[in-house]
Amino acid sequence: MKDSGGWISKEGIFQLVCLLALALPLLLLFVLISGTFADGWDRLSWSFLTGAPSRRAASAGLFPAFVGTILLMFLTTLLAVPVGIGAAIYLEEYARPSRLTSFIELNISNLAGVPSIIYGLLGLELFVRVMQMGRSLMAGAATLALLLLPMVVISSREALRTVPHSMREACYALGGDKWRSIRRVVLPMSLPGILTGIILSVARAVGETAPLVTIGALSFVTFVPTSVWSDFAAIPIQIFNWVSRPQAEFHANAAAGVIVLLTVMLVLNAVAIWLRIRLGRRLQ
Repeated sequence: MKDSGGWISKEGIFQLVCLLALALPLLLLFVLISGTFADGWDRLSWSFLTGAPSRRAASAGLFPAFVGTILLMFLTTLLAVPVGIGAAIYLEEYARPSRLTSFIELNISNLAGVPSIIYGLLGLELFVRVMQMGRSLMAGAATLALLLLPMVVISSREALRTVPHSMREACYALGGDKWRSIRRVVLPMSLPGILTGIILSVARAVGETAPLVTIGALSFVTFVPTSVWSDFAAIPIQIFNWVSRPQAEFHANAAAGVIVLLTVMLVLNAVAIWLRIRLGRRLQ
């Protein structure tokens, strides 16, 4: 095929196929989001955001599920982030190449691709039954922390690798030991990448439904959790409950809940971008 003869070249065909492969999912996503906004926009109101679930669609609200989601995000981050960053520092800075290290790294990569329902089954057996946490907020946070941990380790290691080795050697030349170089040089320089990876991982965990359904999170909660051992609901669970109802009014509530969930995820992504830009400028 030749361009001069009016034929499309092989490179042109390949570029066209790639363009269609990228444009088609974006178009479908746009149609889906547009339909969601069209169905749920009129339902969004202050009473919807501050109200409690109800058997009447017109008076149902999202407040207990919204608070449960915020608390769940906070506890999950508190459990997963210190362990994940610590594991990344050990694997990247202290661990020597060996079969054990390679085995650990391989399993971390594999765990990042495990379906979320498997983590739900693990949380059901380990936290709910063995550790007798019940259907509490802590059990949900611990389950999502397991889901979040491999992604935090991988993103943190990638951020640590961006720090030039010469910066570590400069710290050693000034009399610093290994931990001082990590604490004073490596971590501050890799902090934008670490925070970005953490926030994006949390944003993914916010929308997870399967692990919470598996551990038995409640789908109809009219109260706000008062402790980490309280029963709880989350926005994805509440959306699942409304979608399961046959009435069209509850489907409109589910669409409004999706809009709120998308807003939370967009805010988290915006915060990640802002932190990366701001911290990157401070380190320049």
